[in-house]
Amino acid sequence: MVFDDYRFNYSLISNTDRPLIFFLHGFMGNIQEFDEVIELLADDFSYLTLDLPGHGKTQVLGGDEDYTMANTAKALVNLLNELKITQCFLVGYSMGGRLALYLALHFPERFPKVVLESASPGLATEVERLKRVKQDAQIARKLARSVTKSDFATFLLNWYNQPIFGFINKHPNFDCMLESRLQNHPGELTKSLKFMGTGSQPSLWEKLKNHTVPLLLLVGEYDAKFININTKMAKILKFAQVKLINNSAHNIHFENTLEFVQNLREFLTKQQP
Repeated sequence: MVFDDYRFNYSLISNTDRPLIFFLHGFMGNIQEFDEVIELLADDFSYLTLDLPGHGKTQVLGGDEDYTMANTAKALVNLLNELKITQCFLVGYSMGGRLALYLALHFPERFPKVVLESASPGLATEVERLKRVKQDAQIARKLARSVTKSDFATFLLNWYNQPIFGFINKHPNFDCMLESRLQNHPGELTKSLKFMGTGSQPSLWEKLKNHTVPLLLLVGEYDAKFININTKMAKILKFAQVKLINNSAHNIHFENTLEFVQNLREFLTKQQP
């Protein structure tokens, strides 16, 4: 489907009797990011998945501004309109979680419940954002030098050696995940990092206090940085709960899929008081 300078690669598995979950993958992920989660949720929901700009087979036909969070969010809402989806649940991981929070805050009537996995509202101060932009620019330069598949594979191995990912490289399916990540194009990923990275996105901290849509904040027990961020978020948000997921760091749905799905199902099916 082509509109708004985007050719989105998406998959919609829909049943009118079942509520819809819209999944947003993280940086370097793709349309297959939540396949195991969807398989475990079986026949209880309908599902919309896609490749975000800069990832997978989605094509950005316009300029660099189309990689920004604001323009990506507008395009996703327009995609929902094209698909005649007025409301759906929203689940986002890491970068996709930041985007999901942006969507929830700017289009609250569209998303009655939102699950954020290892996500944040961005950085609160200009100083923090400028520092992060410089860090992301260094990462982007390394990505841009990934000319061959071997170069890109080396970059990915270094990326997942970061403390935030805990022991993910010991996971039995780690090699399969790397192979999936290798389907992306390093040049496109650099644009995503530059224009929708944590340093580039607008800070959402101030908007949290007025948000009234129920939020589930999932963080891994080994992800100290995001435990701290999400605890602060929960103190500001009126209708948010934080859940620590066992035996996982940043990438919860990959490291502890069963517990992730259990929390997802419980939150999305529970009737609000």
